[in-house]
Amino acid sequence: MQRSKINRKILNEAIQKNIKMALQEDMGKIDLSAQLIESKSSAKAYVTSKESALISGIPWFNATFLMLDPKIKIKWFIKEGEIVKKNQRLCEISGKTRPILTGERVALNFLQTLSATSTTTHQYVEAIANTHAEIFDTRKTIPGLRIAQKYAVTMGGGNNQRLGLFDQILIKENHIKSSKTMEDLISLALKYAKNKNVQIEVENLDQLEKAIKIGFKNILLDNFSIKGLKKAVLLNKKRAVLEASGNITIKNIKKIALTGVNRISIGSLTKNIKAIDLSMKIETFKSL
Repeated sequence: MQRSKINRKILNEAIQKNIKMALQEDMGKIDLSAQLIESKSSAKAYVTSKESALISGIPWFNATFLMLDPKIKIKWFIKEGEIVKKNQRLCEISGKTRPILTGERVALNFLQTLSATSTTTHQYVEAIANTHAEIFDTRKTIPGLRIAQKYAVTMGGGNNQRLGLFDQILIKENHIKSSKTMEDLISLALKYAKNKNVQIEVENLDQLEKAIKIGFKNILLDNFSIKGLKKAVLLNKKRAVLEASGNITIKNIKKIALTGVNRISIGSLTKNIKAIDLSMKIETFKSL
């Protein structure tokens, strides 16, 4: 299991913020449906996966129920980052019936969404096993779930690109077009970057050669063909870290990795996901 590289404080703050917003969105001031259930009744429920997946999002799942009722007990039969089979039972939730029912949808939404990201990432990581390339995510995340999805990427064995615009400079085509000269842009980039990494995006071999001569050590190859990537690697001569990006699929990623690039960034890890099918069923109910 890959460990998250996100600062623990940032991660915990994101979990609490995500859950508060999700519960507010779902129940407003009160869960009307839960009022139909006796307030003192208790229940025991189980979550089952209806398909194979690499599970991620347990901290969000647990925190959702505990925010509603700190006395709720959750017993997991698996670990975060573990691959589960179809129809496998994942956990047991016990406590007051009302908060269990109220938290059901929100908790499952987090678990199935983050598991989708980690499962997809794992598939890409496995596809390039035994190559020298590594999988990276992008900023193409679901609004409000940036930290959560990037955490899920690491659970799937991938790596985090910059968390946001604040922690790394990436000079893209539109930045270049919006600047007076390339020299001015580079000068400002180095000024604002300080000790942080600066990456530049290039679209052809001429731009790559110029970026290498300037001294860039981190270069993004945007929408290069397999042939173009091979030429880029030869031209680079290991002087910079080369990252392939654009139109990457599970079908062509092995060929891309074998060109010799160092990194492969994939937006679909976080934006083109299909939620993992999970269900929660109450198995026992006790009226008081």
